[in-house]
Amino acid sequence: MPAPPPDTLPTHVVTQTTFDALARARGGTEAVALLRRGQLSKRMLLTLAVRRSLHPDAGFEGPYQRLSRMHSEDPARWQETMLHPYLDEGLARALAECVRGGRPDLAWFAGLVDGGPAALSGPHMLSTECDGAVLRLRLADHGPFRAVHGHRPSDAQTADEVGHWQRLLDDAWRILVRRHPWHADALAVCLSTLTPLRPTPGGTSVSSAARRAYGAVALSPPGDPVLLALTLVHEFLHVQLGALLDLVPLHGPASSARYHVPWRPDPRPLDALLQGTYAHLGVCDFWHTERGTAPPDPRAEREYVTWHGHTRGAVDTLLGSGDLLPAGRRFTLEMRRALTRSGGDTGQP
Repeated sequence: MPAPPPDTLPTHVVTQTTFDALARARGGTEAVALLRRGQLSKRMLLTLAVRRSLHPDAGFEGPYQRLSRMHSEDPARWQETMLHPYLDEGLARALAECVRGGRPDLAWFAGLVDGGPAALSGPHMLSTECDGAVLRLRLADHGPFRAVHGHRPSDAQTADEVGHWQRLLDDAWRILVRRHPWHADALAVCLSTLTPLRPTPGGTSVSSAARRAYGAVALSPPGDPVLLALTLVHEFLHVQLGALLDLVPLHGPASSARYHVPWRPDPRPLDALLQGTYAHLGVCDFWHTERGTAPPDPRAEREYVTWHGHTRGAVDTLLGSGDLLPAGRRFTLEMRRALTRSGGDTGQP
């Protein structure tokens, strides 16, 4: 994985068609493939930056060379290693430590290169299939970077807890494949990791996606499979938007401006409002579809009406903020069109 000459660095082009489809939460597997390529380039650059910032005897060079050989000898394993969700966060922390003049501990990097994802996140795999569609997620109950999600990670999962996750995922995957196939197709090729969290002290379920953890969703066990299916859609869209923002800026630099968020008591910066609005576009879409199931989920009508109103209000706030770049304004207008189509139905592609 040597540094390519400047004139051979890959270029990632987000076409207008793909961009608009992403804004409607309908990018599909083609858009995910583009975003994955962008993440690979980002992580290659981070790896090179860390290498150049370290003294040759820092212990990074050996794993780096083994990773470089893996690139040509076992490309599938190389890609799996480079797309480990927490590689981004780990390299970013190491680079920041180098900038401060420190010497980061990179034993975790050698473990990932030599032992694969299990060495960094634990051995448990969840795998489920419905109508030929497969979802495979590593249950990350080990590792140094899980706190990046902003909640307390769970301890190592027992066999009973792993079994509970598997049963929930089996049921949630059937719901997604049979009732939300456009989301199932995309998230199956994007998500690789489920990080278990502890619920709040009051027992409330929590979930999170982190900007520097592409491919991971973190959550505490939800109350039922429908809520797990909903959470996977919600957090997948956070992950997807984060990857798009690495390729296409949608708003200006961070500022002190804060905006009302319908689903929170505290005003939020623009980037958080944009992320929340996009994820809740998926929530609206999910509950709109659930209204049409037979029999309909008794929560669906109430949840759809509530979240459609909240999300439409957030879209209007974004458009009135004055802080969106032209691409961000187009993205937000596409979100509004998705919400208003057929009374809020985001529609299929």
